[in-house]
Amino acid sequence: MQRFSDLRVWRQGHALALAIYPVTSGFPADKRYGLVSQLRRAAVSVPANVAEGSKRVGGTDYARFLNLAEASLAETEYLLMLSRDLGYVDAPTVVPLFDSIAELARMLHTLRKMVERAATRRGRHPSTLNLQPSTCRPGTKSPRP
Repeated sequence: MQRFSDLRVWRQGHALALAIYPVTSGFPADKRYGLVSQLRRAAVSVPANVAEGSKRVGGTDYARFLNLAEASLAETEYLLMLSRDLGYVDAPTVVPLFDSIAELARMLHTLRKMVERAATRRGRHPSTLNLQPSTCRPGTKSPRP
């Protein structure tokens, strides 16, 4: 059985979560329990949902967790926009994060669609697909089970 940490989509989500921490450490102290906490939780939720979903028994459940990861990623993107617009972080700092978010969104979407197709086609669990780390790159074709 493949480990979630072998998935490129999880590794990129984890890297994004790690990148959010130093960015938010420079926010005003009075934002620590509001915006900082919410932004960090949203970013951490992306790889956490990929990991949790990968261990679910059914493909439909896995796809649901991947969709939750997509939603958390959208929340992360918005909170970064808000942080930029409020002047807590400068544009040059968040541009690479927005690029990473866009790529990660494509990867999550691709993986979720693969998992949904596998679940509806044969009722097979996605772990039987033998998803390789490269499988979740944007623009790649899904493997046939």
